[in-house]
Amino acid sequence: MQSRGVNPGQSANQTQRYDFHEVAQLAYDTNWVSAFKAKGLNPGTPLVLNGLLPERYEWNREFLEKRIGNDTFLIRQFGRERYQQDKRQWDSIGSGVESTSMSFSEYAITVESGQAYAEDLYLAKVPVTRTALVNEEALEGVAEKLPLKLPVTDWNLWIGPGGHTTCLHYDPFDGVLVQLSGKKRVVLYPPSQLYNLYPFHILNHLKYGAKLRSGYSQIYPDAIDEKAFPRVKEAQRHRYEVILNPGECLFIPAGWWHEVSTLGDGLVCSVNQFWNVSPGLRALGLWSKWRVHLASVLAAPHVMKSFVSAIASRDKSLRLGQLFQRL
Repeated sequence: MQSRGVNPGQSANQTQRYDFHEVAQLAYDTNWVSAFKAKGLNPGTPLVLNGLLPERYEWNREFLEKRIGNDTFLIRQFGRERYQQDKRQWDSIGSGVESTSMSFSEYAITVESGQAYAEDLYLAKVPVTRTALVNEEALEGVAEKLPLKLPVTDWNLWIGPGGHTTCLHYDPFDGVLVQLSGKKRVVLYPPSQLYNLYPFHILNHLKYGAKLRSGYSQIYPDAIDEKAFPRVKEAQRHRYEVILNPGECLFIPAGWWHEVSTLGDGLVCSVNQFWNVSPGLRALGLWSKWRVHLASVLAAPHVMKSFVSAIASRDKSLRLGQLFQRL
């Protein structure tokens, strides 16, 4: 295991140093498929994937301005002060937070000025198919090279300033995160640590719907209150970390906890996509996955109520957009 310093973008009250395991690397070559299945897919283990994108391929601000500068997006308004709070006080998380609408060019200005960092504004979960980026051959090539079956989503676009953190959570599907500009730090824990990482209770979905998901953890990985969360000490023995550089991809199997932080001062851009869990036996034995699906059922009445409210509101377009992104 290795020891490291804390993320400079972390804004919790206290930060600590923790040991971690390194995520294995895998290069794209003639033995790619068998190696990926043996080291990542079949055991359900994270892998850093190299060589899937052309060299010097980057979605920087200039590139994005040309392609989507005038397009309008929902920008999540996290507010930096929330990271000073105990997460148990939150009533929204991830896609559940409030959002506003602005063009990419307007958003890029907030990144450059520092406003996006100060207010923690994040352009998140935008399907690439709804933008002029849809026909990027290099990105299509990544999907073709991956030995994954049955995509659940399109590629989703994520853009923000250095210093943003997507809080610790897990997904019920296999995912691939492709880094296109800037760097991200990812902290990971295996599915076996589900209850050692204190997920939000599944019954929260009855009250908050999809705004406060049970797939998120109540802890801060870099500022752990071991008195309030004593079982986290065991989870820390299984902690992994990686710095994801431009051109690199990260395979994150279903159920693996991950906290993703943008690094540096400029604009950071990545895309991700989800696939059905393969092989099927791994999916059947993964309680983390079925727990999330059960939570979605419990959230249905609240979501339906929110949908009716959005239809009846004056800002119907904005509120429906927020709801669909949340789902």
